[in-house]
Amino acid sequence: MQEQDLKLLEVAWRSVTQRAEAAAQGRPVQVLAVSKTKPAASIRALAALGQRAFGENYVQEALAKQAELAGCAIEWHLIGPLQSNKCREVAEHFDWLQTVDRPKLVGLLARHRPDGMAPLNLLIQVNIDDEASKAGCQPDAIGPLADAIAGEPRLCLRGLMAIPAPAPDLDARRRAFARMRGCFDALRASHPAVDTLSMGMSEDFELAIREGATMVRVGSLLFGARSRE
Repeated sequence: MQEQDLKLLEVAWRSVTQRAEAAAQGRPVQVLAVSKTKPAASIRALAALGQRAFGENYVQEALAKQAELAGCAIEWHLIGPLQSNKCREVAEHFDWLQTVDRPKLVGLLARHRPDGMAPLNLLIQVNIDDEASKAGCQPDAIGPLADAIAGEPRLCLRGLMAIPAPAPDLDARRRAFARMRGCFDALRASHPAVDTLSMGMSEDFELAIREGATMVRVGSLLFGARSRE
């Protein structure tokens, strides 16, 4: 990367992390750098600054980056929808999966997670605004899915994830975030070890944090606009 690009990346990263910390007001919050479509060189540069967690949407794209960045201390999250035929690759190569939304995935991921690896961290994706075009389970399906995950020693239930509808009205987004916080609190009542509520992106991550997010997924504010979908 050019020196100017490196400087811009550092300025953007420090700005996002500072804004996240300010919104959290002393609560722990983690910034997940969404590196979808971005080159491995950009990930390497951000990791050198201290960013550890990176989110990818596509399994094959992520595996290529993982191979190029072997040896870097990176925590890999899959944040895109998961097809059943990709469960082995995810179980073998990722640290987190944020998009569990049906029981079938639980059994496949547990079966394919290697014995020598730490349990795969899982978040249940919730379709909080009931959008027909969006993945995620309904809120009333969280409990059974959570119980299934908790029963698998090769998996670790960490919490919930959601992508609320991109309403221009921020109050509508706030209400969706608040509903997710309610779901998270209910899950913690039955599974006290859960600790992660992943919601909020570049345009609304501070609002999400104020409503209880412990992890926010930030891409364009760090890396600039995506080069492709």
